[in-house]
Amino acid sequence: MPPFHGLTWDHPRGYDALAAAGGTLLHWDRQSLEGFESHPIEDLCARYDIVVLDHPHIGAAVAAGCLRPLEEMFTVAEIAAWQAATVGSCLASYRYAGRHWALPLDAACQVMATRPDRLAGPPPTTWEAVIALSAGGAVALSVAGPHAVLSLFSIAAALGEAPASRDPERLLSTATATQALEILSVLYRRMPEVTKPLNPIGLLELMASDDTVALCPLVFGYVPYAVPKAPVSRPVIFWDAPSARPAGSPGTTLGGTGLAISRRCAPTPALLDHLRWLLSADTQRGFIVEHSGQPSRREAWADEGVNRRWGNFYRNTARSIEAAWVRPRYPGYIAFQAQASAALREALESRASPAATIADLQDLYAHSRTPATEL
Repeated sequence: MPPFHGLTWDHPRGYDALAAAGGTLLHWDRQSLEGFESHPIEDLCARYDIVVLDHPHIGAAVAAGCLRPLEEMFTVAEIAAWQAATVGSCLASYRYAGRHWALPLDAACQVMATRPDRLAGPPPTTWEAVIALSAGGAVALSVAGPHAVLSLFSIAAALGEAPASRDPERLLSTATATQALEILSVLYRRMPEVTKPLNPIGLLELMASDDTVALCPLVFGYVPYAVPKAPVSRPVIFWDAPSARPAGSPGTTLGGTGLAISRRCAPTPALLDHLRWLLSADTQRGFIVEHSGQPSRREAWADEGVNRRWGNFYRNTARSIEAAWVRPRYPGYIAFQAQASAALREALESRASPAATIADLQDLYAHSRTPATEL
C-alpha cells in the first residue's frame, strides 16, 4: 500500500484526478457528498493523512488542533504565489486565525444551470426573470442538506447584503432577509416535488437525464455535466448566478475543495512535491481538467482550450467565482448551516411568516457563535 492515505468525495470531480495522480505515494478513499459537507473533521483527520474539505470546516479543525498549517511546510513566497494565481477567494477562504490550512485544489460556487433545449430564449440574468420563468413549473431550487440556507444567503448577496457583512452578530437585516425569503418562497412553492430531496449532484443528474427541470438558478457547479454522457444525457449549460438587477453583481456562495494535511501525517519531501505539482499551472490546466476536475487557477478558467472542451463552463461562470461570498469558518458554523437549512425548509413547507423565520434563523446563528469567534 502507498505510504500516505487521503480522503476525498465520491464524484468524478472529487476523485478521478487525485486517484490517477496518487500512484505509489498516495491512496485515496471516498466518502459521500453528505459526509463531505457534514462529517466531523477531527474524526477524519484522525484516520487520514490528507483530507479534502470545504472552507467552513476550518474553524472546527483548528479548534481541534487536527491540521498542519501550510506555513509549517511551504514558504511564504509559495503561498503568496498560489494566492495570486488562484481564482476568487479560493485560497483566502482557507486562511483562519492568521494562517492557511488547506491548498486550493478545486474551485466552485453556486451558479445557474440550464437545459438550453428546454428554454424558449436566453437564460435569465435577474431574480425577477427567474421568478417569471418559474410560472411554467420547470424551475427547481437546490434546497437539500445545507443548500436551502446557502441559496437564501446567495440571494441576499445579490440584493447587496452578504450574511454578517454589516454586523458580525446579525445574520441579515430584516429588509434584506424578508426580500430574499419572498424570492425563495415563490420558487419553492413552484418547484417540482421530486427535486426537493436532491443534493446538487442528484439535481444535475436529473437535469441531464430527464425533462423535468429546465433551470436551477443556484446550484454548485459541476463541470462534468457540461458535456453530455452518450447516449442518453443532455448537456447542462452553466451561467453566472442571478443578480438583483440587469448587469448587477451575481449573488453566490463559495464552495470548492482544499487539500488539508492532518496532524497525524509526517509529510515527506516527495509528498509536498506531489501537492505542489497538483497546484502547478500545467497540472491545473491539463491533468486536472482531463480528469473531470475543476481547477482553482485563474489561468485555467480563462484558457480557450479548457473552455472549448467543457462547454464554456469556466468563461460563463467566472464573474460568479470572483464575486463569491466566503462562508464563516468559526467552530460552530457547520452545525448552524445544517440546523438553519432544516429550519428554513420547515418554514417554507408550512409557509411560516417571514418575521418568524428570520427570528428563528437569527437565534440559531447567535447560539452557534457563543462565545463569539472569528468569522
